[in-house]
Amino acid sequence: MEQVFGGIDPFFIGIALMATVVGGFVKGAVGFAMPMVMISVMGSFMPPEIALAALIVPTVVSNVWQALRGGLGAALGSVKKFRLYIVVVLICIALSAQLVRVLPASVMFLILGVPITLFAVVQLVGWRPTIPPEHRRRAEVVIGSIAGLIGGISGVWGPPTVAYLTAIDTPKRDHMRVQGVVYASGAVVLMLAHLRSGVLNAQTMPLSVALVVPALIGMVVGYWAHDRLDQEKFRKATLAVLVIAGLNLVRRGLMA
Repeated sequence: MEQVFGGIDPFFIGIALMATVVGGFVKGAVGFAMPMVMISVMGSFMPPEIALAALIVPTVVSNVWQALRGGLGAALGSVKKFRLYIVVVLICIALSAQLVRVLPASVMFLILGVPITLFAVVQLVGWRPTIPPEHRRRAEVVIGSIAGLIGGISGVWGPPTVAYLTAIDTPKRDHMRVQGVVYASGAVVLMLAHLRSGVLNAQTMPLSVALVVPALIGMVVGYWAHDRLDQEKFRKATLAVLVIAGLNLVRRGLMA
């Protein structure tokens, strides 16, 4: 097994499997944060490039499932409704990926983590900022650009998307589906980029593929929890996970 999974000790493979189940559960419940859970745990005992490679295939598969959970028609409807945001995110991911060697990821983690944490905390304590319909196209361009620019450098573009969807009070089923569409699009771009970079290769691919099943098992249980949350509980759960995600980004920025 060690040879198949890049020399990783079987004990740590077991931990990676459990972390992926937990990440899948969180994703199934609120729509995001699976890569954050996986990279936080696996990065503590795997080389960073192997931990990154390990989460790529589960991320693509889980996001495609999330996007299509309501059916292909609903997913295409979300693509049409949020096409400007999606296009901006993908373009900015492609452009900012070229800055990886120029701008330190630690700076980007802090730039993203601090406002995301503050945004979620102030909403949890009662302040509910909203984006009026007449300003949403502008907001999609601005927030989509931020998400894409950060994502191309750090591989993280979920929190700005969640913050935007929460600010426009998106119903929870649409919230989940749009997240899936946005993340799936970006994840495919990221996977192709890392196939080209060599991070995802013959040595790291088996572990990444092996983590697909535990990710989906976790999502099944997470979906069960999600379906039992009303809109307000879903909003609060999403914001709570967003606080954790934001603090994790701040931690990575300070420790990088």
